[in-house]
Amino acid sequence: MAEAPENTIASYRVAEEIGVDELETDVRISSDGQLFMLHDATLDRVAAEPAGKGLGPVAELTWSAISAVDVGEGERVPTLEQMYQATTRLIQLEIKDLAAIDGLAGFFARHPGYAERTILTGFSVEAMAAVAEKLPQIPRGIIVSQWSHAESHPGGYRKLIEETGSCRIHSGAEALTAEVVQQLHDEGFPVHGWPTRDEDDLRRWLKLGVDGTTSDDPRTARRWLAEAVR
Repeated sequence: MAEAPENTIASYRVAEEIGVDELETDVRISSDGQLFMLHDATLDRVAAEPAGKGLGPVAELTWSAISAVDVGEGERVPTLEQMYQATTRLIQLEIKDLAAIDGLAGFFARHPGYAERTILTGFSVEAMAAVAEKLPQIPRGIIVSQWSHAESHPGGYRKLIEETGSCRIHSGAEALTAEVVQQLHDEGFPVHGWPTRDEDDLRRWLKLGVDGTTSDDPRTARRWLAEAVR
């Protein structure tokens, strides 16, 4: 989103040109069953014109209403299929709405090639458990805003991993230590730290030994990385 409106075809193309390893994007579903890419529950923050604001929750809008909104620089909200058609990298697909899961199951059944370059992620244990059941062939990664949330899950972090069928952990920095990262590595789980907003964030992740991170400005983050590992 540093160089193009977020969750749009333009932003995916810029990210691929930069050379990211994977694209993180967010999926929701319209009232008439269209899967589409949007972070927020409404269009208010991203709409470029007043007419696109105040429309209410996108889950209650038809696809025609959503797709009519300019989300910046003339870009429109893309469908899930348009996103896959415009990309070639691994997709980290964050589920923002439980209601989208059945639609995703049908979508990936029709598009197995897209499933092969996807990892499903989310904060919701319920959502991740549901995709583990309905989409067991697609890798999953649970997201926690801080590591203590994983440890305080009933049964601890191992139970959280088990319930969600996760093969990867995404964690905020608070309470995450190099020892925790190493323990997860020893147990076979890659760790992604998020977010990377500045160079100090990136250096923290490198010190912790994580396997990846997420940034809204990957061009700058890659420059910081190159400088840090010289």
